[in-house]
Amino acid sequence: MHGQSGNETSDAHNGFGDGFDQVLARLAGLRLNAAAPRRRIRWLRWLFLWLPLLFVSISVLQVLSLRWINPPSSAFMLERRIEAWRDGEQDFRLYYRWRSLDEISRWLPVSVIAAEDQKFLDHEGFDFEAMDKAMERNAEGKRVRGGSTISQQVAKNMFLWGGRNYVRKGLEAWYTVLIEHLWSKRRIVEVYVNIAEFGDGVYGADAAAHDLFRTTAARLSASQSARLAAVLPNPRHWSAAAPNAYVLRRAGWIERQIGQLGGPDYLREAPR
Repeated sequence: MHGQSGNETSDAHNGFGDGFDQVLARLAGLRLNAAAPRRRIRWLRWLFLWLPLLFVSISVLQVLSLRWINPPSSAFMLERRIEAWRDGEQDFRLYYRWRSLDEISRWLPVSVIAAEDQKFLDHEGFDFEAMDKAMERNAEGKRVRGGSTISQQVAKNMFLWGGRNYVRKGLEAWYTVLIEHLWSKRRIVEVYVNIAEFGDGVYGADAAAHDLFRTTAARLSASQSARLAAVLPNPRHWSAAAPNAYVLRRAGWIERQIGQLGGPDYLREAPR
């Protein structure tokens, strides 16, 4: 009886495996009655089944570990180093040093939220209304600020690369979901203000404070923080230290928006 039950289980398992292989064979236009196609089916099984599972496992581990571990670098920093090496920028230097949210002026986190993502505490990673507005402005040929949330920008800057292709956007969405579910809102904005580029090769609050204002991250003023947030769309073109008229206008608008959000204590009630 036991032998019969085992055979039935084995047959059922083989039936499932054979059925899956048949699907893969049809997708690849193969027949299953030859040795070479059989080897190709094993390769396809790895490609379509085990490789996605491996990616999911690695990406979850990546994001989960950074809930507690402060990143020593980011994908965008690595990309900028490679760009400098490729272009022969011998004098290029990258400035980055991590600071916890408690060591950063309260004005900077609320400034970047006011500038980039005012629904930050309310959404789960995506602001679909902002995306729709960005698409409408793009269709009309107007200047587009983009509809990406802070969570999406962290996903892109931390793990991915620049560009606008569908593969990158799909991976960005996946990492955004992971970040929103595995990190707190405070951790998301903490990572953001530490890896955001505030000038060419200047990454994070501490580097920006020292390089642009000759101060510390903890001593950034409301106006300095607003100017740093104002240059985020294009930090290599605009300067927070020597702002043009546009940056000053935008910084003033950001300061007014901070008042609407409730001031520098906006994140006080956010879970750690």
